[in-house]
Amino acid sequence: MNAPDRFELFLLDDGQQKVEYKEETRVPNTAIFTFNKEDHTLGNLLSQRLLKYEYIVFSAYKVPHPLFATFELRVQTDGTITPKEAIIRCCKDIVQDLHVLNSSFQTEWLGKKIVSEGEADRIARERDAF
Repeated sequence: MNAPDRFELFLLDDGQQKVEYKEETRVPNTAIFTFNKEDHTLGNLLSQRLLKYEYIVFSAYKVPHPLFATFELRVQTDGTITPKEAIIRCCKDIVQDLHVLNSSFQTEWLGKKIVSEGEADRIARERDAF
């Protein structure tokens, strides 16, 4: 089969960087970031999140080949911020959003646990009453 081994999809090769940066010389304020050992999940997340910022003119990603876990993210800004700074800010915001999501999930999980433990106590009391 042509598919690579599973571990090759997330373990970096020797000397391979997670993110490679290349400035686009034909279009001003544009850069292409190559993310190694990542897939559509991160590509779509970054691309769509970047489009929410007012200083982003263009953001899109492409996967050069479906068998290789890599994607290229093209970012163009209006010049008030560099593409690299935009990516860094975007990543920090995503991490912050994930912390909020985690906290909300933990709170709901604890609430559900308290309710279910209370329900179990109520059922036990009702069982002992008869």
